Order: sequence, then C-alpha cells, then structure tokens
Amino acid sequence: MDNKKLEIATLAAGCFWCLEAVLLRLKGVKKVVSGYTAGKIKNPTYREVCSGLTGHAEAVEVYYDSEIISYELLLKVFFSMHNPTTLNRQGGDIGTQYRSAIYYHNSEQKETAEKYVLELENEKVFEDKIVTEISPAETFYPAEDYHQDYYNLNRESNSYCTVVIDPKVNKIRKSYAHLLK
Repeated sequence: MDNKKLEIATLAAGCFWCLEAVLLRLKGVKKVVSGYTAGKIKNPTYREVCSGLTGHAEAVEVYYDSEIISYELLLKVFFSMHNPTTLNRQGGDIGTQYRSAIYYHNSEQKETAEKYVLELENEKVFEDKIVTEISPAETFYPAEDYHQDYYNLNRESNSYCTVVIDPKVNKIRKSYAHLLK
C-alpha cells in the first residue's frame, strides 16, 4: 500500500463492523481500520468503550485514493448506510460510542462535510434533523485484532453479520454498484 498517495477519512456510524464492511467494498478504498476516537482515555479496550464511560466513538479510519474515490463520495455512501438523525444510536446499538460523526483531518474535509450536511438538510433527504457530529480528528486507537475485517471473517458464524450488516452491504451493492470493486 503506497501511503504517500492515500488520504485518510475518519467516520463513525454506529458499529464499526458495519462501516468497515461497506467501505472496504468501494473502489479506491485501500484499507479500513476499525477503532476508537474522540474519548478521554488512552488506548481504550472494547470493553471500556462499550461501557459508554470513555467518551470514545466506535469509528473507522479509511485509507483511500482520492483519484479513484472522492471524499464527498465517501460521505454520500456514509450517509446512505446509517441513520444520521438518531443521537447516539444505530438500530439496537445505543450509547455515545454509537454516535454518527465525521472527524475531519483538514479544512477541506471540514468544509466538504459541512456543505454536504447542509445540502442533505436543504433537500430534506431525511425526515428529521441530521445530528452527525463534525469535529477535528483526534487520536485514533485501532481496535483489537479480532475486530479487524470482522464481517468478512465472521459472516457465516455471527448472526449480527447476517441480520444487521448483510442488509447494509446489499443496499450498497444495489445503490452503488458502479462504485464497487
């Protein structure tokens, strides 16, 4: 992986397994790392983050080639695969660790995110107000190894993958077939 040419996006949309499973399928996305960000302790564990006491969000770092997929296109997929109008909740996952958030790495990402959210609001794409947090990227802590590439490695053995993640992956296959690897 040639890191010199890749950009990084940090996104949170509930369970990081869902986000990772979808984004890994997009052309131009070279790597997705599940982890934790925007909390108050260093090197948190999954158990600590799940307690809701650390302030971290389950998030992913997306390493992508902007010549193949734009940041705005990543955001378009991001907003289509989760509900950005529910505060600290995605489906059955409830707590601040499951918030919808965009953690920008530079002023261009910040402007793009703010502009895109405003566009979605003006077009009334969602019935309710978007509550997605847009904040500067903070230290990102990769999750434990067993969380990485979780869907691909556990799809057959974990019902969460079949019940929760499969519909998201199928939606992306249907809506964004032209973007898939």
